[in-house]
Amino acid sequence: MSRAPGRAPRDPKEPVSLMSLQPNKILGAVLAVAVVAFAIDFVSDQIFAKQDLKTPGYVVDMNAAPAVAAAEAPAPAAVEPDPNASAPAGAQQAATAADAGAAPETQQVAAAAPAAAAASDVAPIADRLKTADVAAGEKASKVCTACHSFADSGANKVGPGLWEVVNRKPGTHEGFKYSPAMMTFGETHTWDYATLDVYLTNPKAEVPGNKMAFAGVKKPEDRANLIAYLRSLSANPAPLP
Repeated sequence: MSRAPGRAPRDPKEPVSLMSLQPNKILGAVLAVAVVAFAIDFVSDQIFAKQDLKTPGYVVDMNAAPAVAAAEAPAPAAVEPDPNASAPAGAQQAATAADAGAAPETQQVAAAAPAAAAASDVAPIADRLKTADVAAGEKASKVCTACHSFADSGANKVGPGLWEVVNRKPGTHEGFKYSPAMMTFGETHTWDYATLDVYLTNPKAEVPGNKMAFAGVKKPEDRANLIAYLRSLSANPAPLP
């Protein structure tokens, strides 16, 4: 076999050139880096491994009753006094007597006197409805839209639909699961104007145990506006008292 002219045969004892080992060095370095990376990944997985809990740390009961619920109503009771109204002179005298160290029975009477006197200053809902502002009531009802629907479909949300709520029996709106307290209340009451006025003053106080978490509408004029708007939610609004 002929060999290239001018090139002498390689002596087997001659040491291999360092240049001929360069590819092997590069390949070895690449393999070394891969091994180190794999080792780091494996060790980090062991250190930061996520273990599933045998039992959840906090269980959320999705079937629990919602914190905020239906527009439900209360038994008739004394209307809460307007905080802006001044107590009559007789009420102030009764309170002064209590502060002066009267007997316990006298102190109880004196404590109840301001509330009773202030309540007597609130005009009946029938009178307040004569000057009620439906537009103002609609604006005030915006706070109710998170829980109630005003649509004529009568759809329920967190609370029952309020279409044609005036003169409806409490606890009877189709498709809504009422509290036992509201259903019991509905056996003897109707959502007439007076009942709505009392209930909207303080729902929890008027029907203890109902699901509606709402502080109430304290100003008599605001309640009248809201009730006037609720009356308008009907194809045939109920007659005014």
